Amino acid sequence: MKKIFNYGIEHLTIGICLDIAAGNITGQLSETAKNQINLSWQAVQEIVVREHPVYGINTGFGPLCDTRISEKDTSLLQRNILQSHSVGVGAPIPAEIAKIMLITKVQALAQGYSGIAMATLDRILWHIEKNIIPVVPEKGSVGASGDLAPLSHLFLPLIGMGEVYMNENRISAAEMLKQHGLEPLVLGPKEGLALINGTQFILAFAVKGVERLHHALECADLIGAMSLEGLTGSARPFDPRLHQLRPFKGNIQVAARLTSLLSGSQIISSHAHCSRVQDPYSLRCMPQVHGASRNAWLHLKELTETELNSVTDNPVIFSADDTISGGNFHGQPLAMALDYACVAAAELGNIADRRCYLMNEGKYDLPKLLIADAGLNSGLMIPQYTTAALVTENKTLCFPASADSVPTSLGQEDHVSMGSISGRKLNQIIDNLEYIQAIELLYAAQAIDFRRPLQSGPVVEACHQLIRQKSSFATEDRIFALDIQAIHLLLTNGSFLKTANQTASAHHINLKHDESFSLS
Repeated sequence: MKKIFNYGIEHLTIGICLDIAAGNITGQLSETAKNQINLSWQAVQEIVVREHPVYGINTGFGPLCDTRISEKDTSLLQRNILQSHSVGVGAPIPAEIAKIMLITKVQALAQGYSGIAMATLDRILWHIEKNIIPVVPEKGSVGASGDLAPLSHLFLPLIGMGEVYMNENRISAAEMLKQHGLEPLVLGPKEGLALINGTQFILAFAVKGVERLHHALECADLIGAMSLEGLTGSARPFDPRLHQLRPFKGNIQVAARLTSLLSGSQIISSHAHCSRVQDPYSLRCMPQVHGASRNAWLHLKELTETELNSVTDNPVIFSADDTISGGNFHGQPLAMALDYACVAAAELGNIADRRCYLMNEGKYDLPKLLIADAGLNSGLMIPQYTTAALVTENKTLCFPASADSVPTSLGQEDHVSMGSISGRKLNQIIDNLEYIQAIELLYAAQAIDFRRPLQSGPVVEACHQLIRQKSSFATEDRIFALDIQAIHLLLTNGSFLKTANQTASAHHINLKHDESFSLS
């Protein structure tokens, strides 16, 4: 049987969220959660019949917050807000991201401070369970009153509007409802506002960014170790005594992993007493550079997990007599961390590009351009051009979106986070990083082959063998884009990291060390 997660009651982690999205865990509403939800809903019904104004329940929205809405029009108000705020543009976000938005919205609403009706939550849960995912445009949120535009598109299907992905097809929500014999929902007071106030667009990209950056960080140490082997670099800079003198958690983790990966290597031992005094920074400073990116990742992970279990609605309903119109929907807490993570991801690419360049230079008994017959063959000259282009593109994406603010809502929303842009940029940078890492693997595997018959440690050898199953040793020029694509697939489908971890486990090699860097 599948594991069960109780929305609004249990602590939602990044790992659990991703497992619900993948269908490995079933999310449900417990009786305790249902009681909380119903109490909040009843409080809203009481507010509606009173004369005292409460934002978004019996008033208009944004600059119209002082405009009173009659009891009979409260339902139409909620339907109108979904329609008027559905102004997103651009390509649709991945269905997985939209599904994570649904999951994280349920977790926020199920805590019982939003006045949502049980029937509305049940319909959202139905979408998650049936994997019928709304189509959400990627652009249009400023991340202030939450992610208004994308969340509006996300919930249009509840009222029979918008589009959904169903059985890998994109169809209208009206047709989807017809096929399943369902009627559009009639939203009650505050429900539309509760649905679209929140940070779930930013949060979904953060969840996915944490997962993808974690994978890239794990791969970075493995690929860096392979490059160091190919360049006959030293393992001395990874001595734990050195890093205890500057005990950043990320630095210590990377140094320990590199030490484990390089242990037992014939290549390392073959030049233990060579005349080289020290290696270039791209080899010697991997703990400091990869480690700094790990520290940034850890910060993002912690803040993302806090947001996963937060109420980001407005107003918040404590009771019919106690409501607070505040700013929990403001995206700045995640926006700044996502911008920090953009730099962290870009720097992994920067240092990888430098190692590619270093392997091309013809130093340390490697042939120039990593090919025996350079001249007639260009060898691996040009793949580094691609890494250079990608790292530069990533640098341009590192401008912090959260440092900007364009006032909206006639000045009522006079400071906005732009966190939706931060979240999208992080994932764009990781897209580029994965190709940079694939190219570094192409170089590292080629360089290691020039060290034969010497062998690396068991994990590096297993990774090298996996690469050679998809990309052979280059003796002459060929279309290296095909090699890059094949290696990129090994990275993105998890095969490369899985091979490394399984080999490490089989040889009792510890690559985990600090459990705080695990993805849970």
